[in-house]
Amino acid sequence: MQSLAGQLLVAMPQMSDPRFARSVVYLCAHSEEAGAMGLVINKLLASLTMDELFTHLKLEPSRLNRPRPVHFGGPVDPGRGFVLHSTDYQEEATLTVGEFGVTATLDILRAIGKGEGPRHNLLALGYAGWAPGQLDSEIQANGWLSVAADLDLVFDRDLDGKWERALGKLGVSLSMLSTDAGHA
Repeated sequence: MQSLAGQLLVAMPQMSDPRFARSVVYLCAHSEEAGAMGLVINKLLASLTMDELFTHLKLEPSRLNRPRPVHFGGPVDPGRGFVLHSTDYQEEATLTVGEFGVTATLDILRAIGKGEGPRHNLLALGYAGWAPGQLDSEIQANGWLSVAADLDLVFDRDLDGKWERALGKLGVSLSMLSTDAGHA
């Protein structure tokens, strides 16, 4: 098995789970022993902004002059926050995967609030998790495609277009996708 950590998972059109339909997931970790963990990067929590979360956590709100959304990172542990970010910010607790970092501390939120955090970042609550072998089985069953992650796609604010742009990176159009799995 080859690790897909640092890749994007793109849900196939027939994905029946509404939490993952038309989703793009940044894969933070993937191994035979531990399974996989990722963050959905193209779905928002409509009920919460970063400023509201900062107020709830008694942190200084972000100094940016625009509302900052909070992403739906996935259905597992929805009260836990993760910041997916560029590697210009590092702390001891940062997991670096390729050209991205993942940090789940209050320190990164404080830094973002002060304007000292990573240049590119998105905050997600919850994560997507797969048991050992589960993601590999879902890929073999034609549930997901994988594509290289890049800063422009991951941090683009056009969330509605991310899914089709991720497919486009593979040279795939929706009309070419089949819902049938098989082996040649």
